[in-house]
Amino acid sequence: MRCSPGSALPARSGALLALLAAPALLVLALLVSGPWRLLDSPMPPSLMRELEQREADLRRLAASARAACAFSPAAGALGCAELSGATGVRLVGSGITKLVQRAVLPRGGGHEVALKSVHPAGRDVSLCAQRYAHPSGCYRLAAYKLLKEMVLLQSLEHPGVVKLRGQCYDPSLVPEMKVVTVLELGVPLEMIQLLQTPWEERFKLCLELAELLHYLAKSPLGSLALLDFQPRQFVMVNGVLKVADLDDVSTEELSCEGHGDCTLEFPTKSFSLRCSAQGKCEGINEKRNLFNAYRYFFTYLLPHTAPFVLQPILKDILNATGDLRYGTNETLRAFHRVLHLYKSGLYLQKKPSQLKDYIALKGFHSRDTEDYKCWPSYRHLGCVLSVHNEEEAAAICSSHPQCQHFFITLQTTWTGRPLALFRSNLTELIPGGDRVVYVKRSAASKTSLLQGDWENTELSDKE
Repeated sequence: MRCSPGSALPARSGALLALLAAPALLVLALLVSGPWRLLDSPMPPSLMRELEQREADLRRLAASARAACAFSPAAGALGCAELSGATGVRLVGSGITKLVQRAVLPRGGGHEVALKSVHPAGRDVSLCAQRYAHPSGCYRLAAYKLLKEMVLLQSLEHPGVVKLRGQCYDPSLVPEMKVVTVLELGVPLEMIQLLQTPWEERFKLCLELAELLHYLAKSPLGSLALLDFQPRQFVMVNGVLKVADLDDVSTEELSCEGHGDCTLEFPTKSFSLRCSAQGKCEGINEKRNLFNAYRYFFTYLLPHTAPFVLQPILKDILNATGDLRYGTNETLRAFHRVLHLYKSGLYLQKKPSQLKDYIALKGFHSRDTEDYKCWPSYRHLGCVLSVHNEEEAAAICSSHPQCQHFFITLQTTWTGRPLALFRSNLTELIPGGDRVVYVKRSAASKTSLLQGDWENTELSDKE
């Protein structure tokens, strides 16, 4: 496979300063300069071997990206110059290897971004320093994960992968800022919060995850496994689920000599896979990702409060991914089937219409006051639900003892379905506007609502 001139990594060059001036070429600059050799004191041979091994791994990954024509640095990437003007820097989180901060880069458009750097007091650096008594070398050993992530982020193009906006390598900065990646800023996942959101939003998140895993199974770099697959590795960016940590990604499938070498083990289950003629465990990366998606996401987010008719299909998805009978192709097809049934309204059960029990009154609006609550609502201080049409809204209102009337609002969800507002207090209705309110006949008969001069229209009976 041949790459176009702009899509491959540039050739080795001794002009290190020129390379550093182009932040998108950071990884190659580090490899060319051999940064592991810029240490301030001799290091133990065993630490040197670890550094050389990680450098070799990084070279292989960069070579794979070049061979696949996948390495595509973004135009206008941010670098050290933009980073030096960062304002409002504050800690977002920290792990065993990295610190994550949020900041505004005035010289980068004034947008908030996430800054990743090595955590000098993190477990990776601390344990290494205890073992080797060489903090500088241990810092650089931990920095390998950032460099690996840079190559991956510049090689993977998918809406479910957080975007790399730039990077900086500057030995003159304080130690923890020697290597910094600039990423789009996301919001960490809160699973307890997600469990309280409407089913449609939880389904969207699971669908986006299925699309991401489908891409990772067939990425330009081959089938990739997220070895540290946890909800904390993901963020929400403008309502879209994205994986934000790629430092613990396996780009190769497990080598094997026989089928017995291909056991995929989890705390509660294990699976036996096949060893291919090429000496690789077939599909192990794809299956690892799928089972983790099942146990961390699908199990909790898919079934609860789902439309009744869709529940058997969702149960099939759970069983098939939990038993690894589905691959990413089959899983994604099943998700799209559910999406089609939901968006089209085909999931609605054929029942006698309840819309005939309502009177449609044109030209009303309602005071924006607190009313009865329902779960899971799109509004905290009221009852706002996604509906396919007025028929479904009428069925919902009839099932709520408190509901006396409802509106179909102009607001829609990500599927294009309108949101309906369900209310109990008819005295909050005010003449004026162009909306239609659907009032229960039983409620209207007890009020003077129909005695006004405004137009009212009875709905015809529907089968």
